[in-house]
Amino acid sequence: MRLPRFDYLEPANLEEALDLLATHGDDAKILAGGTDLLVRMKKGLLKPKNLISLKALNELSYIKEDDGYIKIGARTPLADIIASELIQNKARALFQACEEIGAITIQHYRGTIGGNILQDNRCQHYNQSNFHRSGRQACHKDGGKICYARDEGDRCYSTCQSDGATALMSLGAQITLAKKGDERTVDLADFYTTDGIMPFAMESHELLKKIAIPVHGPMQGAKSAYKRLAYRSAIDYPIVCAGVLLKPSDTQKNEIDEARIVVGSMSRSPLFLAQESSSLKGKKLDDTDAFKKAADASMNSAATFAVHNVGSTLEYRCAMVSEMVFQALKESAQAAIAAKG
Repeated sequence: MRLPRFDYLEPANLEEALDLLATHGDDAKILAGGTDLLVRMKKGLLKPKNLISLKALNELSYIKEDDGYIKIGARTPLADIIASELIQNKARALFQACEEIGAITIQHYRGTIGGNILQDNRCQHYNQSNFHRSGRQACHKDGGKICYARDEGDRCYSTCQSDGATALMSLGAQITLAKKGDERTVDLADFYTTDGIMPFAMESHELLKKIAIPVHGPMQGAKSAYKRLAYRSAIDYPIVCAGVLLKPSDTQKNEIDEARIVVGSMSRSPLFLAQESSSLKGKKLDDTDAFKKAADASMNSAATFAVHNVGSTLEYRCAMVSEMVFQALKESAQAAIAAKG
């Protein structure tokens, strides 16, 4: 499969990149690592007239702690996140998620955290070659009026399979989107639409600039974990995953003050399960019965969104939601207990 023709644009800095986005809009795509974008172009899923490369934008590649947040530039390589002691110690769910993305060659030489967050939703019925798709009626995501993942589906049920997004949402991360002359910051949980065709609340002339993870103030001492299930240990996307954060109480020994449970690879966006998360407030860090109840409730909530589009049976994936959430809760709790001494 060959790439379609396009113009390659290489801005020297962020300002030039935003100028190009403002000029070309829908006719341009951002090229960071290219591990998702170039594959989609080869399959004929995308045919942008221009690719705007971020190769020279070293100003978007950094990891630092500032003003109560861990701040990460959108062009930061996955390998840098994996190697960062700051991420390992204070945002472990993200460290664990990035370890699982792709293969070592992708992590070290191509993949970026911004690219992972912004990878398009996937579906085994859609993410195929032109030849494969030509043998059947086009689906919603391909411009048609049918969904092969859900019978009589009136919309696209493509699935967000981003490891990084699931972990970052469990950490309560915010993202900053920049455009020419302006920028805005939103909670990652508010960044997603309910539209599988256009899953991000983002304009074509906007660029993902940075990610911020709160680690001080209300989040001081919080511990996190990420678990995922895939067919192979490398390259494969997750068929189900879960990110969890537990914040111990500052006054009550071994008691949970706040919890965040996020389930990924089950819907058009990672699912922040507010009710299941709040059920753990006031529970003990060693209360495995409470963890099991929250994990089972997470399974029931996530099952509502599950469809046949990531290469595994619904029954198995739903059952594994409970297992991934339970494992992540136990690991986070053990880390919190150990930190308390």
